[in-house]
Amino acid sequence: MTSTLPTFDDKAYQLPKPPTAATVEEERLRRKSELAATFRLFGRFGFGEGVGGHVTARDPEHTDCFWVNPFGMPFEHIRVSDLLLVDEAGHLVEGEGIVNLAGFYIHSRVHAARPEVVAAAHAHSLHGKTFSSFGQLLEPITQDVLAFYEDHAVYDDFGGLVFDLEEGNRIAKALGSMKAVILKNHGLLTVGRTVAEAAWWFITMERSCQAQLLAMAAGTPSHISHEEARGVGDFTGSPEFGWFNFQPLHQKILRLEPDLLD
Repeated sequence: MTSTLPTFDDKAYQLPKPPTAATVEEERLRRKSELAATFRLFGRFGFGEGVGGHVTARDPEHTDCFWVNPFGMPFEHIRVSDLLLVDEAGHLVEGEGIVNLAGFYIHSRVHAARPEVVAAAHAHSLHGKTFSSFGQLLEPITQDVLAFYEDHAVYDDFGGLVFDLEEGNRIAKALGSMKAVILKNHGLLTVGRTVAEAAWWFITMERSCQAQLLAMAAGTPSHISHEEARGVGDFTGSPEFGWFNFQPLHQKILRLEPDLLD
């Protein structure tokens, strides 16, 4: 009797893909639900820093508008009903609250430059902002960081608080076609074709910054070869894998904090 070992090409081992919504309304609710879940998780991970930080989701119907957290509301409190809809000019279209202007100037330019991007995440997480002070790329020293191998950039022109469109345009240009950019002396910014993907890239990039900081403090970490890094990164850095990695966290926060759907 001959048997063969399973491979990732086998149907049973193929990654599930993000579901397809039947209507615009269904897709809007899905994006807003994932957005609220992202904020709850970011709060639990300690990514909040006062009023800093914002995650956006492009509206599926009005694609020049995006949903975002109200300025000054704790991540841990955000529900679907709290989210604000903002247009390309920074005007509040739906919801009650204050729009974070720095968030608008960054996210509006990223969404405008990348039509395929549904979501963008930025927060002043501890290890991300610490690592950003080096103004350098993450190194291929762990399996997890390979999701960003040759797929992230550094924006090395710290200009203080982002209060103009040109600064947002420069950040979007530095991001280019990649999934993430390290904002020097500021923090991390990640994007995705789904809210879940953008959220996962931020979470794992923050952890990768932590891992490299620890490794650098202990000595000189060894690098994974280019061939291995590229091969692994093509799989672990795919949009589908990013979306899939977020699913256990999504399930967990929905079980623990179902009120986020209110």
